[in-house]
Amino acid sequence: MQTHQGSPRTLAISILCLIAMAGGAHAQENRPILASAPQDWSVEVISSDLDYPWDITRDGETLYITEAAGDILRVEDSRLTRMSLSTTRPIYREGGRGLLGMALSPSFARDRTGYFYHSIEEANGSSNRVIEAQLDGETWHETRVLIDGIPGHRLYNGGRLGIGPDGMLYITTGWTEDRQRPQDPNSLAGKILRISPDGSIPADNPTSGSPVWSLGHRNPQGLAWGPDGALYAVEHGQSAHDEINRIMPDHNYGWPVDQGDEQSAGMTAPWIHSGGRTWAPSGATFAGQELLIAALGAQGLFVVDAATRSLKPVLSTGERYRDVEAIGSDLWVITTNRSPRGEGPSEDRLLRLTRD
Repeated sequence: MQTHQGSPRTLAISILCLIAMAGGAHAQENRPILASAPQDWSVEVISSDLDYPWDITRDGETLYITEAAGDILRVEDSRLTRMSLSTTRPIYREGGRGLLGMALSPSFARDRTGYFYHSIEEANGSSNRVIEAQLDGETWHETRVLIDGIPGHRLYNGGRLGIGPDGMLYITTGWTEDRQRPQDPNSLAGKILRISPDGSIPADNPTSGSPVWSLGHRNPQGLAWGPDGALYAVEHGQSAHDEINRIMPDHNYGWPVDQGDEQSAGMTAPWIHSGGRTWAPSGATFAGQELLIAALGAQGLFVVDAATRSLKPVLSTGERYRDVEAIGSDLWVITTNRSPRGEGPSEDRLLRLTRD
């Protein structure tokens, strides 16, 4: 049998073509999202069988999604597996309460450890706790409580978790409609908390023995770290005045004393706020250098224009976007289409957004 090797010139042209193709794909993946238009994106419905999903995170290219009633979905190659979470106290699902935030151990592939924020019922209402759990087969089992006694509320629970570049676990909590708590350094409500993954208090927290990292928050629901390690949080305001804040330790972000451009002594004004408009921002993530925001009230995905301190629409399908995750050049979005003020099932979807 005769084979044709081709001339050196032909081989050189082929190699150059492959390099150009690879370079074109790389350039396409690195195009700024800020420069895109909604018509540049295609929407693929991965699942329409979600019920009030709250958090989406990933291990490599495998996604994990929490549902408020207590299940965790694993998404591998667009295939969904619904897994249960076994807890020592039942998950209290009502209104905006339930199984909310999730974070995975940096060594998840080895230790199969995750962290979860969930509500529990109390005699006088509810509270929230953060637990550690391990994945065994297709069931998560609680292994210990890291922090509890976080004041709960039907609507305002915060609930987002994230592992920072420093390896610490960050937790957002809601103000519970109590005007004293966000400004009270001894209360866990209306705060961003920082603890070690084993539940201990880091020695370099602002106040010795306290998990409080920052205070004066209303209902922060999103956390994201930029490429430079800076922490950003998004939170719901009172009748508009939603915020994106650059979080610094021991800073007071003003609620309920200040909102919008107001800045009392000793308080930090928001980096970006919505003014009289409502975004109801929830999830946040970085795609390269760009900060993406999933918005419930504004019903869409947005990218931050840092130069103008504004949000630019990426895409909307007319649904309430709860959270967003970036994998390569694709963006994955979960919807929460029922307001926490309502009851019953929420018909929600997992979407993959791909740039054409």
